[in-house]
Amino acid sequence: MYTSFAAPQAKGKAANDNIFAANAMAVADAAAIGADKVTNGTIGAIMDDDGKLVCLPTVETVFRNLPINEVVAYAPIAGLPEYLDKVQVAAFGDSRPNGFIRAVATTGGTGGIHHAIWNYTEAGDTIITADWYWGAYKVLCLDMGRKLDTYKMLADGERFNQPALEAKVKEVIARQNSVMVIINTPAHNPTGYSLTKEDMAQVVAFLKKITEETGKQAILFLDIAYIDYAGEKNAVRKMFEALNDLPERVLAIVQYSMSKGFTMYGQRVGAMICVASNEEAAKEFFEINQYTSRATWSNINRAAMRTLAQIYSDEALLTAVEAERDHYYKMIKARADVFVEEAKQCGLPMIPYIAGFFLSVPCDNPQAVCDLLHKDHIYLVPLAAGVRIALCSIPLQKISGIATKLNNALKEVEAAKK
Repeated sequence: MYTSFAAPQAKGKAANDNIFAANAMAVADAAAIGADKVTNGTIGAIMDDDGKLVCLPTVETVFRNLPINEVVAYAPIAGLPEYLDKVQVAAFGDSRPNGFIRAVATTGGTGGIHHAIWNYTEAGDTIITADWYWGAYKVLCLDMGRKLDTYKMLADGERFNQPALEAKVKEVIARQNSVMVIINTPAHNPTGYSLTKEDMAQVVAFLKKITEETGKQAILFLDIAYIDYAGEKNAVRKMFEALNDLPERVLAIVQYSMSKGFTMYGQRVGAMICVASNEEAAKEFFEINQYTSRATWSNINRAAMRTLAQIYSDEALLTAVEAERDHYYKMIKARADVFVEEAKQCGLPMIPYIAGFFLSVPCDNPQAVCDLLHKDHIYLVPLAAGVRIALCSIPLQKISGIATKLNNALKEVEAAKK
């Protein structure tokens, strides 16, 4: 009989990721019958209408022309100083909040989520996010001995459900020293939903109120991974105005990722940026997260950081990058427009789509629905609450018909239950 060598907190762990599993099946099918006959709606990366992975041309040019020392040399643990300065411009645009702001480089967006959970919650704590969420949130929480709990994201299927968020925060903060709320907006993964600036103002106002009443603290973690494909660049950043002059007991952490905005997925570079009410909290943020970086990955990809810093220091380069982003934003929007219109025509239920890489359809047995779609060589991602469609990866010519076939699969699964 085998006796495990793993420590108690590690026993039983296994990385069974629905997204990568669904993609693997699509890739295998494409190899067997031809990619033109397979629809792969699993990948969270931009594929053009010829099915090729996109890299923004200007980003590629800057990256490939870096001197070799900028490619192979170590970077500082906290990140290149120029990068830490310019990534704040990339994140906030014209809506930089009033407050004390510091940044620390991270391994993509995931690295910052890891650091925030580890450094701002205690063992056994519960972290809050919406009922539609990126599955890695739960994996990260469980791996660090935390729990993830959810609130119903939408009221009446349309509006951000502020009362549900407030009820969940009150429940959790009553038994903890602090509470962390993770909100992925704009262009939420997996639904494409976005909070308005008024929604964000209500969230911050409530956190101010509850922390004043309880004498406890709140961390508002904003995962903005998809912000560069969420709409007009300044309009989608207006929500940051809600972070102006935060109260003493509320800390905001904004997580930026180069994976999407720079199409540099595999380079694994991002930055966590704090907005604090006082200099001491911002200094602590910088020191503890830099320390945790040293204790996990040490330092990160210098070349990608230099690429962002160079582009955001050169007006011509930035103008070119923004034009390229706009082109691919419109490409994804055209795909969404076709899907949404067809969904309306056939009566397919949907989470309201605003922008971004994904949209989602609620259903009770998403795995069964996805399995049925495999007969038509359509591969989507089954989630806990429904099915995710990666618009970013499906060529426009393959979009037509997906909503109808998905709706038929939902009906077939529902009929089988009766």
